[in-house]
Amino acid sequence: MYGARISLSIGLVSVLVSLVLGVGLGALAGYFGGWVDTLIMWLMSVVWSIPGIMLVIAISLALQSRGVFVAFIAVGLTMWVDVARVVRGEILSIKEKVYIEAARAYGLNNRQIIWGHVLPNLAGSLIVIATANFASAILLEAGLSFLGLSVQPPTPSWGIMIYEGYHAIGTQNSWHLVVFPALAISLMVLSFNLLGNGLRDAFDPKTLIK
Repeated sequence: MYGARISLSIGLVSVLVSLVLGVGLGALAGYFGGWVDTLIMWLMSVVWSIPGIMLVIAISLALQSRGVFVAFIAVGLTMWVDVARVVRGEILSIKEKVYIEAARAYGLNNRQIIWGHVLPNLAGSLIVIATANFASAILLEAGLSFLGLSVQPPTPSWGIMIYEGYHAIGTQNSWHLVVFPALAISLMVLSFNLLGNGLRDAFDPKTLIK
């Protein structure tokens, strides 16, 4: 139970960081296009080409620190590309709709169109990817804790528990230190994936219209 606090905290903060960066950069790239789109797509391609675990390790080494705060920043900075790609692709389609042209004709500026007419139609996609990123953040944090690059003892973490169980293999205490944290991680990831599907069906404007 104490280990769940760390996983949920890192998942929440990293998802918020990824949403802020991903929605902002993806909206700029998709709506304005041109050199803005080219520059942001280049940045996304660079980040996308680096494996997530390697990027987190690099950020941890660059900050020369370990702990919860570094895990917050590092995990969040590895997940914004997925959000930005989805937002950009959706906006490229939405900005050509008739109601966007009507909003321009009505005199609304770009900020009002993006926040009032474009982003609300991305709710379903953003909910799904946010919950998926939440689950991925939990897995990534557990892996970092197992490697000793995230939460440090004596702070409880599921990754640290699995690490202790791994080094205690052959003793009576090894099996539950591995099985129970691994089961908790699996159930948490499954729960957030199911939650994302349910929230998408409940809050997607397209579904509500139907």
